[in-house]
Amino acid sequence: MKVPDWSAATDGPAEKQRRRHDPHRRARILDAALDVIAEHGVARTTHRKIAEAAGVPLGSVTYHFESLEGLVGEAFTKLGNRTADGFEAAMAAVGNEAQARTAVVSLITGEMLNDPRTTALSYELYALASRSPQMRHVTDAWMARSRAAIGRFFDPDTALMLDALIEGLSVHRALSLAPMPRTTVEAAVERIVRIS
Repeated sequence: MKVPDWSAATDGPAEKQRRRHDPHRRARILDAALDVIAEHGVARTTHRKIAEAAGVPLGSVTYHFESLEGLVGEAFTKLGNRTADGFEAAMAAVGNEAQARTAVVSLITGEMLNDPRTTALSYELYALASRSPQMRHVTDAWMARSRAAIGRFFDPDTALMLDALIEGLSVHRALSLAPMPRTTVEAAVERIVRIS
């Protein structure tokens, strides 16, 4: 008679205990929600798809988040915070206005805002916020942090204009078959700074 090899079992008490007390599960669910939204759009996002993407039971998603709307809102807040963190890091790395202008150009032309996943998620958020006043709080908080980061080197009106330029040119570059060259982006930033 063959003795079973219980050491190969993956669902023993230790494994069950680890899953039950997974301190990062909520964060994984939020990241999975962003993945699902990027792939399927908000309209086709479900609790079940998020649970599958996170590798957790469906009940775990509904345990951590009371509603799909709340989960999507928190996921987009996480996206906004990551992007605002990127703005803050970019502006913290410079020491004067000339370097800040270069940093703004790099935000527009760099990878952070031009990553296909981030672009898709941003458009989903914009579309949702256009119909949901509650979601506008997410976009407003994101923009406020971005403007504050830019505002370390520019007055409030200029920071507002530069923030709008970053958003607009990022959209233009993402959708254009011939994206605006960096030299044109540099000229746009210079014009805004010069006239303000």
